[in-house]
Amino acid sequence: MKKAVICGISGQDGAYLAKLLLEKGYSVCGTSRDAQMSTFNNLTRLGIRDSVKLESMSLNDFRSVLQVLSKIQPDEVYNLAGQTSVGLSFEQPVETLESIATGTLNLLEAIRFTGGKIKLYNASSSESFGDTGGKAAEESTPFHPRSPYAVAKATAFWEVANYREAYDLFACSGILFNHESPLRPARFVTQKIVSVACRIAAGSPEKLQLGNISVQRDWGWAPEYVEAMYLMLQQSEPDDYVIATGESHALKEFVAQAFATLGLDWEEHTVIDTSLYRPTEIALGKGNPAKAKEKLGWQAKYKMHDVVKMMVEAKQDKL
Repeated sequence: MKKAVICGISGQDGAYLAKLLLEKGYSVCGTSRDAQMSTFNNLTRLGIRDSVKLESMSLNDFRSVLQVLSKIQPDEVYNLAGQTSVGLSFEQPVETLESIATGTLNLLEAIRFTGGKIKLYNASSSESFGDTGGKAAEESTPFHPRSPYAVAKATAFWEVANYREAYDLFACSGILFNHESPLRPARFVTQKIVSVACRIAAGSPEKLQLGNISVQRDWGWAPEYVEAMYLMLQQSEPDDYVIATGESHALKEFVAQAFATLGLDWEEHTVIDTSLYRPTEIALGKGNPAKAKEKLGWQAKYKMHDVVKMMVEAKQDKL
């Protein structure tokens, strides 16, 4: 039985990945800063809370990381931890950099220290590319991060590449474009849109307040994206991969689809609030997943319109 450690198991991707690995016969250990106090609601929602072993681990504390890896002795480690909000990173840049860049470095160093046999997946981000001039980003596209979050993710990406080359570690980065699901926290704009639209459909008089709705993103379905993470660690050689649908849509389209699914006109219920604009913003995000298709056999089945419908249906089931 293979053993996997998932750092950041309480988040959207961590929960779906845990479910996938359990289905594949893995023994799964999830980590949190304080496993005794964390609720792990997403694991409960997926019905796997009692199937996962949980350990307290602080990625910012090298000794803590080393202790858990030595105790569990995993075959694979998935690093999905760290501050996950682009918007929040402008307010908490230091915490963002430390939780992502320092945390990743501690994992790499701990794996090297223990002999380097553990395979590592690192969650990188399409945000690192910044604006690509309307072109779909691929693995060779230069990074131009435009937020503290993107700077931290770019730093972690190059840490992984360095350790792979310098110490021959099996370490991969998945450069994932936006991927959504019903497990997205409320602070994410996609979940905010779906939640407010469903409340309005149920009779709420509120308005949906949004910032820049002209930005375009490549939106996929999170349960599919964790399959790509797993596949990266099953290859004979470690490498980095862009994971995306290959399609880009404006946030306005996402909003329109959410309200249309509920039989509503989005323009009657939406207000633009310029205070929600970010200091710097990526106009268009779009990925080229050709390498993932060729090398991993992975391809996104669900596109933006599918994702919105599934999120709205899941939210309505909860109301």
